[in-house]
Amino acid sequence: MADGTMTLEMIQASQGGLKALGAGLAVGLTGIATGVAEMGIGSAAVGAVAEDKDIFGLALLLTVIPETIVIFGLVVALLLLF
Repeated sequence: MADGTMTLEMIQASQGGLKALGAGLAVGLTGIATGVAEMGIGSAAVGAVAEDKDIFGLALLLTVIPETIVIFGLVVALLLLF
C-alpha cells in the first residue's frame, strides 16, 4: 500500500462499510426526525384528549403518522444492505 494502489479486496471492503454507514444513517436520522415530530404532536394530543375523550382515535392516528417515517428509513436501509 506504500505505492498508493488499492486492491480489489480493499475496494470491496470500503464499499461494504459505506453501505453499512448509509444504512445506519438512514435509520438513525429518520428516528431522530420522528422523535422531534412526535414531541409536539404527542403533547398536543394528550392535552386534547384530556379535554375531550371523544377524539382519542383521531389523536392516536395523528400520533402514529410520523412513525411511518422510521419504517421508510428501515426500508431504505434494507435496500442498501441487500
